[in-house]
Amino acid sequence: MNTLWLVIGVVGLFTIAYRYYSGFIAAKVLVLDERRLTPAHRLYDGHNYYPTNKYVLFGHHFAAITGAGPLIGPVLAAQFGYLPGLLWLVIGVVIGGAVHDFVTLFASVRHDGKSLAEIARKEVNPVAGVTTAVAILFIVVIALAGLGLAVVNALRESAWGTFTIATTIPLALMMGLYMYRFRKGRIWEATAIGVAGLILAVIFGKQIPASFLGPWFTLTKNQITFALAAYGLLASILPVWMLLCPRDYLSSFMKIGTIAFLALGVAVIHPDLKMPALTEFVRGGGPIIPGKLFPFVFITIACGAISGFHSLIGSGTTPKMISSERDIRPIGYGAMLIESFVGFTSLVAAASLFPGDYFAINTTPEAFRSLGYSVVNLPEFSREVGEVLQGRTGGAVSLAVGMAQIFSGLPGMKQLVGYWYHFAIMFEALFILTTIDTGTRVARFLVQEFLGKFYKPFERTDWWPGTVLSSLLIVSSWAYFIYTGSISTIWPMFGIANQLLAGIALCVGTTFLVNHGKAKYMWVTAAPLAFLSVSTLTAGWLSIRDNFVPMTKDPALAFQGWLNSALTVIMMACVVIILVNSIWKWYSVLLRPQTRPQTAEASSS
Repeated sequence: MNTLWLVIGVVGLFTIAYRYYSGFIAAKVLVLDERRLTPAHRLYDGHNYYPTNKYVLFGHHFAAITGAGPLIGPVLAAQFGYLPGLLWLVIGVVIGGAVHDFVTLFASVRHDGKSLAEIARKEVNPVAGVTTAVAILFIVVIALAGLGLAVVNALRESAWGTFTIATTIPLALMMGLYMYRFRKGRIWEATAIGVAGLILAVIFGKQIPASFLGPWFTLTKNQITFALAAYGLLASILPVWMLLCPRDYLSSFMKIGTIAFLALGVAVIHPDLKMPALTEFVRGGGPIIPGKLFPFVFITIACGAISGFHSLIGSGTTPKMISSERDIRPIGYGAMLIESFVGFTSLVAAASLFPGDYFAINTTPEAFRSLGYSVVNLPEFSREVGEVLQGRTGGAVSLAVGMAQIFSGLPGMKQLVGYWYHFAIMFEALFILTTIDTGTRVARFLVQEFLGKFYKPFERTDWWPGTVLSSLLIVSSWAYFIYTGSISTIWPMFGIANQLLAGIALCVGTTFLVNHGKAKYMWVTAAPLAFLSVSTLTAGWLSIRDNFVPMTKDPALAFQGWLNSALTVIMMACVVIILVNSIWKWYSVLLRPQTRPQTAEASSS
């Protein structure tokens, strides 16, 4: 397949979708009003509610939503061939993922930046609110574990990569202080310093393994897990302007720039897609993700097409920083289209590898020997990179190899494979960590909202004991799953959890439209909700039956198997409860309009 025309076609489709479909939603369905005062202005506190430049906020939001999902999911789904993932990424984002993000962000802004659980309580009923809160707490922990495991597997025993990622933390702190304290408003000055520092970290990072700092940055999986937990705790506690926002903003330059460069590389050298359109694993038996093409491709690519995790960001940090409602469209719909393009380029990079090399990286040596494939270029790549690449499961390493292969094919880049590989690892880790920090903070808000029902001080996000305790609770939970799990157990759970959360958000979004007199447009959210509910609930049941319950027969995995089964059942039950309550709400509003409750929009006018 000619990948040049493939890139042009995807970009063209996304451009048309943003211009017309998001324009229709903005003008007719949601009716954005730039004259309306947003919560960032009305509830300004200098800590969480903070009117933010739309470009900086776009960078924060894009960096926060674009975690491991659009990188790892399409790579793992390449097991089925490149065609299913390509169709799901392109079609799913236009009618599902971008709509999900747009509507959730708008609804939260109209609800004073409240969480999805609080919106569910007001728009549906208290039962839905409590159920949503419980579901999110379970789902976010599993989602953060799934995202975190990918970066742990990529950085373990890699001093170069760990050093580069660690450097971004002091750089972000410097940028935050520079932009908001020392030289207020001088965004581009801080940007230039931060980007330059990031590039230098990649270049000089090569010298770290052989230097006296090598042992300090050559960490095991468990050490990386503890370091990741410490960072998540720090980012959750510090003011949003000091670390979280500038780091995400800095990361967005690296993310968008790298994806643009990768797309350029694909366009220039248009690599052959060596992975077939469909593989023998579409009927099941795959060595990476268990199960058949349907429904597992729709949970393996959990982000890029549609992601429930985005609803946490869209009802967490971002709505508290929206300066004008006109910014909701590019941040909500536009950022998701770019994320899908990230997933598309990741899929191309992975599919450009020989199948033998792809499976050798993403499976254990024992599993690979049973497949009947042979490695082609992998030994040479390992030599040039200076690390053992075979058996580095999780998708991150195979994506980095695919990206390095494309970059090194550009004129004058042949001898820089090692640099490009570690650059790609840093690029992936930046994606993941910016989701870890924002996700932890959003979950902390939710825990404080929930605990505040029993002890009022917890509701105050500036109350330090509550902030620290809530953050510790979330961080320790997702770190436990990373510490004890593997990609084959955590990623399917992450995919199921993520898509179930998207179903919850679409339920709430549809109810929001019905309550606000937009019932004739409810198909905008109800259509993707119907498909997502069927595919994800089916995947949940099959995962319990075919993956988690069999684990309980192994004494070493029994506890993990029962825990995974129990959590999946709880999440599925929560979604069914919310779906039933939402449908009843639609019925009561549409057929008995005289009983329609006062909406949040009316009450805040």
